[in-house]
Amino acid sequence: SIYRTRLHPCFYWTTTFFPSAHRVKRSTAVLLNPVLQKSQEDVDLLFEFLLGELKIDDDLKITVKDEELASTRKAITFDTVCNDVIPKSITEIRRLSSRLSGYPGMLKKEDFERTVLTMVYTAYRTAQSQGHQKDTWAESFVNLYKLVMHDLKLLSSQKDISAASF
Repeated sequence: SIYRTRLHPCFYWTTTFFPSAHRVKRSTAVLLNPVLQKSQEDVDLLFEFLLGELKIDDDLKITVKDEELASTRKAITFDTVCNDVIPKSITEIRRLSSRLSGYPGMLKKEDFERTVLTMVYTAYRTAQSQGHQKDTWAESFVNLYKLVMHDLKLLSSQKDISAASF
């Protein structure tokens, strides 16, 4: 989530891709920098959330439709990430894409996770929009998709290099 850009040999500029992940909100459970995927079971549960359908209401609040899944501890973290961390406006999403495109290395797992969830949200907004707005949301979706694919290619090439060194 935080990366450093070298400005001078002794000075680094630090920035955050998802600044709201580092803010505590009084109205929600205290989750500072929440992360969904800490194990393979968590990854499987995230896919269950996404495949089990999500509800996005008029206020753009995202919830898990399945009541049993929604009652799990991870669903609370999912709710926090989706409703308090990922950007929801097209301006914020474009800003995120711009910052991510300038990042020189691989994303941290929490940033990758949040980028994918932002992409899911953007796909939903694309499907719900019409005309020029649909084109704008679709363009943002494609930009996020390219960034995710770039990160996956970096991961793949890093694994290839590691395998070749043995």
